[in-house]
Amino acid sequence: MNQALNGKRVAIVAADGFEEAELSSPRDALKKAGVEVHIVTPDGKGIRAWAETDWGDTYEADKALADVNESDYHALVLPGGLFNPDELRVNEDALSFVKAFFQAGKPVAAICHAPWILINAGVVDGRRLTSVPSIAQDLRNAGAEWVDEKVVVDSGFVTSRTPKDLDAFNAKLLEELQEGRHSGQHA
Repeated sequence: MNQALNGKRVAIVAADGFEEAELSSPRDALKKAGVEVHIVTPDGKGIRAWAETDWGDTYEADKALADVNESDYHALVLPGGLFNPDELRVNEDALSFVKAFFQAGKPVAAICHAPWILINAGVVDGRRLTSVPSIAQDLRNAGAEWVDEKVVVDSGFVTSRTPKDLDAFNAKLLEELQEGRHSGQHA
C-alpha cells in the first residue's frame, strides 16, 4: 500500500465489450496500491468483457454515469476494446464526464481504442499520445500528435497501445495519480 495514494478514488468507465485485461489489470494495480476503484457503466448495470477473441466475464458496476461527478474522483481510466469505446463515444454522459477531468487537470489514462472517446470529447487537439495503431489517423485528424510508444504521458494524460503495454501503463497511471492535478491540461 502506498501512503500517498491512500484515500484516492479512481473511476473506470466502461461498457459491454471492453478488453478484459485493460480493465482488470489497472483496477488490480490501483487496488493493490490502496486506491478505491469504482467501475462506472452507462446504466449502472454489469458489463461483459471481451477477452481477446471471445466474450469474457461479467463485471459488476459500482455506479451509473448519470450518478457520478468528476469531483468524486482523483483520476479516470478508460479501457479499450472495440465495442466499448464505440458505444461510449456517442454517450453524452460519458463525454461530459471525460471532459470534466481534463478541465479539472486530473489524470486520465486511456488505452487501445479508448482514445476514440477522447476525440468525441474534444480533448485530444494539441496533445501527444498513443493508441492502438488502427486509430492513429483518427487521432491525427482530431489534432493529436500520435506516436508509436509503449506509454506516453502528456501533463497527467496517460496513453498506451495494447494489453502488452499494461505494466508500463499501470506504473505511469499510479505515478500521475500520486502527482495529482496538472495545470498544463486543457479541454
